[in-house]
Amino acid sequence: MRALISVSDKTGIVELAKELVSLGVEIISTGGTYNKLKEEGISAIEISELTGFPECLDGRVKTLHPVVHAGLLAMRSNEEHMKTLKELNIETIDMVIVNLYPFKQTIMKDGVTRAEAVENIDIGGPTMLRAAAKNYQDVAVVIDPADYETVLSELKASGEVSLDTKFYLMQKVFQHTANYDAMIAAYLKKERGDKSFPETLTLTYEKVQEMRYGENSHQKAAFYKEIGKLKGSLTSAKQLNGKELSYNNINDTNGALELLKEFDEPTVVACKHGNPCGVGSADDIYTAWRKAYEADETSIFGGIVVANREISADIAKDISEMFMEVVVAPSYTDEALEILCRKKNIRILTLEDISVKQPEDALDMKKVNGGLVVQTVDSPMYNEEDLKVVTKRQPTEKEMEDLKFAWKVVKYVKSNGIAYAKDKQTVGIGPGQVNRIWATEQGIEHARTQIGEDAIKGAVMASDAFFPFDDCVEAAAKAGITAIIQPGGAMRDQLSIDKCDEYGIAMVFTGMRHFRH
Repeated sequence: MRALISVSDKTGIVELAKELVSLGVEIISTGGTYNKLKEEGISAIEISELTGFPECLDGRVKTLHPVVHAGLLAMRSNEEHMKTLKELNIETIDMVIVNLYPFKQTIMKDGVTRAEAVENIDIGGPTMLRAAAKNYQDVAVVIDPADYETVLSELKASGEVSLDTKFYLMQKVFQHTANYDAMIAAYLKKERGDKSFPETLTLTYEKVQEMRYGENSHQKAAFYKEIGKLKGSLTSAKQLNGKELSYNNINDTNGALELLKEFDEPTVVACKHGNPCGVGSADDIYTAWRKAYEADETSIFGGIVVANREISADIAKDISEMFMEVVVAPSYTDEALEILCRKKNIRILTLEDISVKQPEDALDMKKVNGGLVVQTVDSPMYNEEDLKVVTKRQPTEKEMEDLKFAWKVVKYVKSNGIAYAKDKQTVGIGPGQVNRIWATEQGIEHARTQIGEDAIKGAVMASDAFFPFDDCVEAAAKAGITAIIQPGGAMRDQLSIDKCDEYGIAMVFTGMRHFRH
């Protein structure tokens, strides 16, 4: 039996090679791997000795030779193949242990140049892997050090690697090379500044964890992350306490974080089932926390809390007195962390770059039956020059401040979405209704039942899309709303404008809607 070994990741390779030699396996090797094995006193044949052709072009050409590939691709059960090998004086290669140039590690380095990245695109490695994998019945191909033990165990037990294991290793190879090529293609597309949607879409992600179940207990689930430097993303967070994040935890926490990133001032967002349930901004983070909590003391139970400032002991004491699923912040005081970690089940995460937003050209994807719909993320909030007061009454400075606050919140409320705010605090949210008047009425009822009968009076209102009729303005006026922000653009806009003028309500059009389905 002969094995060809050429690895950039040398984890466990010396130990594996020693075991193979002890089992009577002849080793062929290349470049740095050959040198490493020789240093360790392991007998190996250098690739150029096998091919009769020297490595050249700074090592770019080593294994691209018929002696190598015929030895890999010849089907042992095919008499003509074996006859040809004999005529050409070529021996079979029965095992390939190869992993590729570190392209991912290269492109993730600070200041990497295009030339460096391109130089780390492996050519010979994928070619050998694919050749060996195609002939999996006769060749065992190993790319992952995690599989070394399995291969050795089978060799020791029976003198060969089982067909089932070879087939598993084959599948792993093509998965690996597909990921490798997709990484390269994505890097080159980004390097060119190409923001178009490609004719064929190939995505590559790395698994972070298997999950106990998905959205419901009968669904399987796993968590994957993008490849690259991901500042501000949930995949970059460090967990300090609690059980693993569940599928629902990840969905809800991600939504809360995306809303939090819209705020520069100290802000706390509480989220439940993908919708914000309480948002507060203030000059200090404790006051912001109290605003978010008091906005909906019922829904925050079992929810997610994210903050863009350090969590203090006072906030930690409050949180420790209730059931909370997840808390995320850029940092915690020592006392706060000690208090929170007393509760074993609460998931405590730090995210240093919590305020860093996604790039505007990042993709938002949704699986549909038989396909995928893809769009860029809903990045802009509004264009300042497009804000237009359409009523007789102008909003006051304070109303405009609250309108902009409410507009940030409603962007992350499921459509049809309505948000009410006062003094940089949400006082009522109406999410996910099939018509806008229901969302309007739900938000009003929410404010009255969760905060108090007068909570909605003097508040402002934000709608994620235009009003098709003036009924929402009518309901808002009766509740005591003083100003409204909405995209505008309905055929009946004038009805809503007239109704606002009738009640002395100020209304601002943004010219931009924020559907969230």
